[in-house]
Amino acid sequence: MKSLVSLDPATYERHAIHGPDRCWAETNCYMDVLIELIHSLGFEPVAALPITLSVDFEVDQWTFFKFAHSDLLEMYGMEIQELNPWLSLAEHVERQVEAGRPILVELDSFYLPDTQGSAYNIAHVKSTVAVNEIDVANRHMGYFHGQGYYHLGGEEFGNIFQLDGLVHDRMLPPYIELMKLHKRPEDIVTRTLLEQSIQALRRELAMLPSTNPFNTFQSRFETDLEWLKSEPIDTFHLYSFATLRQYGACFELVETYLKWLTDQGESGLDRAIECFNQISATAKTFQFKLARAIARKKDLDLAPLAQMSELWENGTSDVAGKYL
Repeated sequence: MKSLVSLDPATYERHAIHGPDRCWAETNCYMDVLIELIHSLGFEPVAALPITLSVDFEVDQWTFFKFAHSDLLEMYGMEIQELNPWLSLAEHVERQVEAGRPILVELDSFYLPDTQGSAYNIAHVKSTVAVNEIDVANRHMGYFHGQGYYHLGGEEFGNIFQLDGLVHDRMLPPYIELMKLHKRPEDIVTRTLLEQSIQALRRELAMLPSTNPFNTFQSRFETDLEWLKSEPIDTFHLYSFATLRQYGACFELVETYLKWLTDQGESGLDRAIECFNQISATAKTFQFKLARAIARKKDLDLAPLAQMSELWENGTSDVAGKYL
């Protein structure tokens, strides 16, 4: 068995970001995996969340936000590089994990049993996992995915690594990244981590959208709404993931980050914390109302979008006023 950290799925304790009191249980596959991987290695992932401040509406979706690799390297000594798959995927993963390097790889959720009820044996959906342990000979893998840590073996192992005849000439290899670890948790100085985090925050604040993203989104949404009413419910789920769920989960992480700054001794962030809390909660409610409106072919009150627009203005202006 090649492994990095000794973990048991039955006793694994998730980071508080994936706790039962959260408004949004999941963020996106890349963020969730890295949150738990960073946490399991003994570091605090919240310090690297300034990237959530600068999200925008990107024409037809909200920013699919990810940790900045430069922040992970500076704060935790985690260097992420793309892996060139010239051997079998399983062999690459086993070699890298044996060398003490976690592997981030896009796999097919159709063969991931932890997606039972959503994608497992239902839909072929790519999703990022982080491999912590692997034994190719005995067909076993321990991996982070979504909110937790899981084991996979037997037939699923053969399917996920395409060992049992699934490969064909036109099948492309997945996107793979390796993580080199240059620091240990005991190397982290709390005050230095705070300073690095605030420096990253200033960088992100300098890249705030020039136009309130909720105003841009509302213009697009008003056009999309009539179209959505004529689409099947599966289209709503895709649309919601790309829009409401992305910014709802993202702004809950902004709230989490600002609370962390407050815990580190920073002041003057109370109104901003409340603003981003309200955006997150309002997005959740608005998502449910949108689903009902589409199912019943009814009109939808768009006032919550205007409310979230104002909250974004107030929240970002308070944070920018303090740190820019």
